[in-house]
Amino acid sequence: MQLSFGASHKKKSVRPVEILFGFLYNKNNYPPRPGNVSACADRNLPPQSFAANKGVKNLAESEYVIEMLNITKEFPGIRANDNITLQLKKGEIHALLGENGAGKSTLMSVLFGLYQPESGVIKKNGQVVRISDPNDANDLNIGMVHQHFKLVECFSVLDNIILGVEPNKAGFLQKKQAREKVLALSQQYGLRVDPDAKVEDISVGMQQRTEILKMLYRDNEILIFDEPTAVLTPQEIDELMQIMKNLAAEGKSILFISHKLAEIMAVADRCTVLRKGKCIGTVNTRETTMEELSSMMVGRQVNFKVDKQDKAPGEVVLEVKNLTVPSKLHKNNAVKNVNLQVRRGEIVCLAGIEGNGQTEFVYALTGLEKQSAGEITLCGKDISHAPIRQRSKDGMSHIPEDRHKHGLVLDFTLEQNMVLQRYWQPEFQKNGFINFPAVRAYSDRLIEQYDVRSGQGSSTVVRSMSGGNQQKAIVAREIDKNPELLVAVQPTRGLDVGAIEYIHKQLVSEREAGKGGLLVSLELDLVMNVSDRILVMYEGEIVGEFDPKNVTVEELGLYMAGAKRM
Repeated sequence: MQLSFGASHKKKSVRPVEILFGFLYNKNNYPPRPGNVSACADRNLPPQSFAANKGVKNLAESEYVIEMLNITKEFPGIRANDNITLQLKKGEIHALLGENGAGKSTLMSVLFGLYQPESGVIKKNGQVVRISDPNDANDLNIGMVHQHFKLVECFSVLDNIILGVEPNKAGFLQKKQAREKVLALSQQYGLRVDPDAKVEDISVGMQQRTEILKMLYRDNEILIFDEPTAVLTPQEIDELMQIMKNLAAEGKSILFISHKLAEIMAVADRCTVLRKGKCIGTVNTRETTMEELSSMMVGRQVNFKVDKQDKAPGEVVLEVKNLTVPSKLHKNNAVKNVNLQVRRGEIVCLAGIEGNGQTEFVYALTGLEKQSAGEITLCGKDISHAPIRQRSKDGMSHIPEDRHKHGLVLDFTLEQNMVLQRYWQPEFQKNGFINFPAVRAYSDRLIEQYDVRSGQGSSTVVRSMSGGNQQKAIVAREIDKNPELLVAVQPTRGLDVGAIEYIHKQLVSEREAGKGGLLVSLELDLVMNVSDRILVMYEGEIVGEFDPKNVTVEELGLYMAGAKRM
């Protein structure tokens, strides 16, 4: 939750919203830091009054609107940023590229005031500034859209946008004025939002646009996007790319964190590459290739094509008959009379635009929601009404769409999360007491095998890890269960190209071992590359079945959009 970021640094008066959320808002404790790290004294920065942050107006003094010079940031057991220099020009889209855990989000969090560096300086328009917290960043016209959105789900879109900078007159909230400004910004930048809709009821793409409007409402000129496309549909990604170009054309400067090389090549002017906390170099995107960028990022050549052998599928491992699942958003059913089979030795992909029933289908399949009709059979056993643990025991593994909601307990350690679904097994407990050395040994093995990077290894609190490494931990846990059926929903979300390559190989290796795989993805490259069969879902129904060898992306798109059906 992002609270009071737009408040004046000098004003110390307390607003009603701060009283209401006082239990959450505490400048001394915000944001939560990994381990016991406290905000570092700026011993390496020259003494500055806060007034210096506002005193720079002449851009001609410097070519760069933002300079981060020799930034070093450490956490217990890890140096996240090691003497990094980053320079941003006015009106530029500057991409920040690197492996999961390379230090990209940490560096941007330093710029936004969430962390204090051990050494280094930050300059705006050529003059040194101090950014002690997000309030300082906002006063310098710096805004940030975080990888995991900072929205209050029970609030409306409008309330989230104005939270912390509420317009008031004589102590009374002036929402009409705020609404007019939000609607004007929406129209100006092509950001279609319903200001009265509750955040919990809108799509991820709409939440993304809400976060962007939060920055624009505060008149931010330097915009930070942290993995903005990780949860968006292809159509929403295209829209966001155009929005970013429009913002840059308006003179705004954008820092864009991404793992997706195609997006960087399409929209960025320059790209700075980080690897293991160090800066590898900055290149002009017009003068490089995706292959060169991927090599700079992971230190080796990356194979973008998955090699898999033709394989005749075996017996049916999963059968779904006439499955119907009600919707929580409307009176109609989200899934309507769906039938499908997954056989051993094949990967079946369920493709479709977000909001067409894939989420509800997976929830019913894995036991997270109840179906209203239909039958689910796993390895010949009816699991239609089985609890989640029983489905896991029967051979189902699930890489969930939302890793924070359904995949991890963020305040548990990495080793605790690794055994969440297995702690009751004899190898991890005896007479109800956890065998902690066995848990630690198991977690250490998975960390090494799947290259899960964290500051303190198995004892790391998962909340402090990068999103990509959180995802790798889930993938490691679910695949190592040796399942008969692997249900993978957006398994490469937020991963770098090296990790994506590895996950693809893991999915294919499960297929080669005679396991069944059900893949749900919005990324058509993944769909075409990995799957043996493609099923397209539209408005809760299967509208097409294809062989990836005999179908084009364009044709798939028509079925996904509902323009064609079988």
